[in-house]
Amino acid sequence: MDPISSSGTRSGADGPAPAGPAPGSLGRVPHRRDGFLPIREYAAIGDGRTVALVGSDGAIDWLPVPMVDGSTVFASLLDPERGGSFELSPDVPALVQRRYVPGTGVLETTFRTPGGSVRVTDALTVPAEGLTPSRELVRKVEGLGGEVPMRWRVRPAFGYGDLRTRIGRRGTVPIASSRGAALAVAAFGAGEPRLSSEAIWGDFQIRGGATALLSLSLSDQEPLILPARDEIERRLAHTVRTWRRWSANLRAAGPWRQAVERSAITLKLLVSSASGAIAAAPTTSLPEAIGGARNWDYRYCWIRDSAFTLDALLRVGCRPEATAFFWWLMHASQLSQPRLQVLYRMDGGPGAKERGLRLRGYRGSRPVRVGNGAVSQFQLDIYGDLLETAAIYAQSGSVIDPDIGARLSGMADLVSSIWRVPDAGIWEVRSPPRHFTHSKMMAWIALDRAIGLAERGSIRSRRVERWRTARDQVEDFIWSNCWSEGKDALIRAPGDEDLDAALLLGVRFGFGSGTDRLRRTVDAIDRELRQGPLVRRYSGPDGLQEPEGAFLPCSFWLVEALAGLGRRDEAERLMGDLVRLANDVGLYPEEIDERDGGFLGNFPQALTHLALIEAALALGERR
Repeated sequence: MDPISSSGTRSGADGPAPAGPAPGSLGRVPHRRDGFLPIREYAAIGDGRTVALVGSDGAIDWLPVPMVDGSTVFASLLDPERGGSFELSPDVPALVQRRYVPGTGVLETTFRTPGGSVRVTDALTVPAEGLTPSRELVRKVEGLGGEVPMRWRVRPAFGYGDLRTRIGRRGTVPIASSRGAALAVAAFGAGEPRLSSEAIWGDFQIRGGATALLSLSLSDQEPLILPARDEIERRLAHTVRTWRRWSANLRAAGPWRQAVERSAITLKLLVSSASGAIAAAPTTSLPEAIGGARNWDYRYCWIRDSAFTLDALLRVGCRPEATAFFWWLMHASQLSQPRLQVLYRMDGGPGAKERGLRLRGYRGSRPVRVGNGAVSQFQLDIYGDLLETAAIYAQSGSVIDPDIGARLSGMADLVSSIWRVPDAGIWEVRSPPRHFTHSKMMAWIALDRAIGLAERGSIRSRRVERWRTARDQVEDFIWSNCWSEGKDALIRAPGDEDLDAALLLGVRFGFGSGTDRLRRTVDAIDRELRQGPLVRRYSGPDGLQEPEGAFLPCSFWLVEALAGLGRRDEAERLMGDLVRLANDVGLYPEEIDERDGGFLGNFPQALTHLALIEAALALGERR
């Protein structure tokens, strides 16, 4: 498998930077602004339990523990002073190049200085045989030539920086602890660790052919394991092999193969190995507008993403992950059946109460939130998402057992009763509930898929005719109330003339009998919500004052819609433009600033990578 190309645009602190270096060139110099790196300058590493973000300058600025939705030990991503970080870089100016080790979620960063070059390999290791740390962050330093002075500093800040940290030694090993959480720093060939009340640090010289190793062993309410160097190196090698064995089974072909493979690996980073849930993103409160209040916690699993997730995982060859995800959905949703929550914790729990933190916020964007208030919203569309997911699961040859079938039947009954109720919609607006067209469309999908599951014998119900009647009523409501002659398109909600890019999904899901009107809706969205390759979510108010960037999944949804309507040439041109918007290691955010190309929103964003996979596969089918 070839490494991801480093082509494409990059955003510096104040906007886009020139395209990345060609392979073999020297690289670039990362720049921070007021302590913050541009979001696109981060890469993600993970172990199936948590995810760390590594800056292009060698600083690890984000690490929640023990799981991705836990509190942080490093959060300089949101507050350079209070948040904590793990810095590792040359002690002289350096040019930087990065890549993932091919087929893995293990990161390599190469620093080139006037006196020599060095490579840093970063990984959250996966468990191997024997006694292993609860969580382990490994940073291997290899001298490539010449001699390079290196410096490192571990500055932990447990509990989002709110908890007091104690730093000392256990024997000769530096330890940082706070309440029931602790980390140990192991330094091999990386200088003698020094301690202060706030940090553990060191410096060393690395020559060509030499190696050094830094390791953090992390624990939370568990014993702290202090491993030897050879054990750490074996686990690092085991982690690379484990990733490569997994990625060797991925199915991808065509001109966007590398982007599809990298997106699948990114999704694997976000999948909980314990539960099968997939986090929407590993971060919280990265803003949708710099300095604004659109800062949300995305470290949960959304029902909204479920159909995309299951379909993408199955189609790229990840059946075990797809099966685990489906059964996690069934487990989580039984807590409130037949009603659904918008989102669930990664362990399947229902609670995600929203509260603010004292962190400064990315480039001053406040509030900084944990938890998500959308958990208490009513969203009609999620019933369509879940029943579409069940239909995909059944069509893949999997069996839906009678208990699950009865629960799905109950959801269809519920939709028949509640589809007339206004809701918060797919975009989780914080304005009053409305009759969003997309929500009604997904109610139609819910009923249609329930009917299909009953017809194939996957579920049993005596109410199928009731579902048919309700499905027809929903479609009649949409065409009677949600069509605008002035826009020549479906609008966001009755009573306005706003457009909604979520309606692009009508083509994907095969909504109703209005193919020509869906085509005209796609044309209107393309005409009014698109700027270059970027598509905004909707026009019109949503209860918040600040603007936002263009929502990247919508751009890939437009590719898929164009492909579904037979407009392959248009779809392929747009797809090519979008693939070039990834950062240098192939990752995408939630949004992009249309003005300067800067990344916005939580990162990396699962829905963006899911939409990329689905768009590429749709184009492959059309070929």
